[in-house]
Amino acid sequence: MTFKEHILQGIPTELPVKRAYPKNTNRAPKRKDILSKGEKQLAIRNALRYFPKKWHEELALEFAQELQDFGRIYMYRFKPNYKIYARDIVEYPAKCTQAAAIMLMIQNNLDPAVAQHPEELITYGGNGAVFQNWAQYLLVMQYLATMTDEQTLHLYSGHPMGLFPSSKNAPRVVVTNGMVIPNYSQPDDWEKFNALGVSQYGQMTAGSFMYIGPQGIVHGTTITVMNAFRKILQKYETPAGKIFLTAGLGGMSGAQPKAGNIAGCITVCAEVNAKAATKRHEQGWVDVLIDDMNDLVTRVKRAQENNEVVSIAFIGNVVDVWERFDEDDIFIHVGSDQTSLHIPWTGGYYPANISYEESNRLIREEPETFKEKVQATLRRHAASINKHTAKGTYFFDYGNAFLLESSRAGADVMAGNGIDFKYASYVQDILGPMCFDYGFGPFRWVCTSGKSEDLDKTDAIAAKVLQDIMEHSPEEIQLQMQDNITWIKEAKKNKMIVGSQARILYADAEGRAKIAEAFNNAIAKGEIGLVVLGRDHHDVSGTDSPYRETSNIYDGSKFTADMAIHNVIGDSFRGATWVSIHNGGGVGWGEVINGGFGMLLDGTKEAETRLKSMLFYDVNNGIARRSWARNKEALFAIKREMERTPNLKVTLPNLVEDDLLNNLF
Repeated sequence: MTFKEHILQGIPTELPVKRAYPKNTNRAPKRKDILSKGEKQLAIRNALRYFPKKWHEELALEFAQELQDFGRIYMYRFKPNYKIYARDIVEYPAKCTQAAAIMLMIQNNLDPAVAQHPEELITYGGNGAVFQNWAQYLLVMQYLATMTDEQTLHLYSGHPMGLFPSSKNAPRVVVTNGMVIPNYSQPDDWEKFNALGVSQYGQMTAGSFMYIGPQGIVHGTTITVMNAFRKILQKYETPAGKIFLTAGLGGMSGAQPKAGNIAGCITVCAEVNAKAATKRHEQGWVDVLIDDMNDLVTRVKRAQENNEVVSIAFIGNVVDVWERFDEDDIFIHVGSDQTSLHIPWTGGYYPANISYEESNRLIREEPETFKEKVQATLRRHAASINKHTAKGTYFFDYGNAFLLESSRAGADVMAGNGIDFKYASYVQDILGPMCFDYGFGPFRWVCTSGKSEDLDKTDAIAAKVLQDIMEHSPEEIQLQMQDNITWIKEAKKNKMIVGSQARILYADAEGRAKIAEAFNNAIAKGEIGLVVLGRDHHDVSGTDSPYRETSNIYDGSKFTADMAIHNVIGDSFRGATWVSIHNGGGVGWGEVINGGFGMLLDGTKEAETRLKSMLFYDVNNGIARRSWARNKEALFAIKREMERTPNLKVTLPNLVEDDLLNNLF
């Protein structure tokens, strides 16, 4: 069968031969054995409904074994034999070009070069899934290949509920992931519902098909690291020879060493999973790979003496690094952590003094013991950080729930008022006031031709657009504009492409719309192929996350999720090709609501109309919310936008003097 025939077939007509799992691949950790006997039977019943009755007897035994071995039913027998990667859009069977673009993005998310655990359909973050099982993948691809531009595919946590009649102006796909009732949104609830096959964790961009590899966060990480150093260095100093210590080299965290190189510092990034660290080294995302602590100390001291710009992956536990650097009096200028603490009990964070293999055994067989050891390590971790910050280290929470989980473990991370953390999140200190409040966030695009020359042309187009905008930009955003221009001009030389020919660029609403319009014009002229637009959910408007994206909202509303919901609804009728809304992602199940979109540019006037309407709302919805929270940068941005856009009318807050309130109660 050809690739197109495989796609059109969906669930095969003949039962495929059972296959063995490949060796030496990065497998997802075994999940918790959380289901009762009756619930396990229900999980098998749920899985078998994808297949004809004549296969049930054989598959029931197989799926029961998968559930026992992995804690999930992945239906590995049904993984297709063809290679999964982002092909040229014309290679996909489709009646609708928008659907072909979505198929391309799905396959990019599952490309082994991109995905963290591709056999289990997990793209990044330890549990960020595109689908729950391979049957869902097969059905979704078949639906997309056969849908028209007057149908919409609705996905319930990876499950294709079906094609429904709609209109050409409607989204082609509507995605929800993990949208459970709030009272059932604890970590163990996810374990249970996912094991039953009724819900999944889509992370931010995995279940939205918008992941583009670690590059997706490199720009934001670069901005963060650069400005972290700007906060502590004198104007005449550079980050060269100065240390940024962090942890995590899996999916999004894999961007850290590359960002450190761009920012111009010494990056030390610890990773307990040797396969993950080796993969990043082989891909060129980290310069040096070290697995011995003494060698690490020697190498770091040499880098300091020579004012080097270098990134070092240490295969081991970051707590040991913090503690050893304290003993050896190695000064850490900037510190953070980007382990997957949104899933602390299932492989997102590993305890010190226990091997990676033994930890994975504990996760499965002794989960309470594992939890105790993780929390003990978090207390050690925080205590060591406190020693370094007393010496002058600038530490920030990277929005991975490090401070949240440390506080739950009883670590010394609380401020004197017993309510706030003693360390700010990177959004509170850097990205919130510098970027999000002004409307700058992680705009991204994918060249559907797969041609590097198309990406080069889009880079050049974006750089020119930003340069033109900067000439008329107010002083308040000149630094942001210059950082973004520098980024896009130098993006290619940093060799960040993994999987699709894609780029990320922090831009505001004006920048996004003008860049997108320029792309659309270039497509119309035949200068480049079709382009998919999107963004990380980690943005101005798409995400309500009280400990990350909206951590700099101080009016008491940071625990509400109206903004993310409105973002998805508003984007859906303003021209998005697909929209998504997720529970979880980044900081954990039950801790955040994420809204995302994708949009195909095809060179038509209709696409131009859609991009102008949707991109404008997608950003300004968030600026409006931030201005209502009295964020001064957002107030500046939304007032400026209302002056430029007479049809925009936003409710503005009346500011209250502190003296009026001080003696009221």
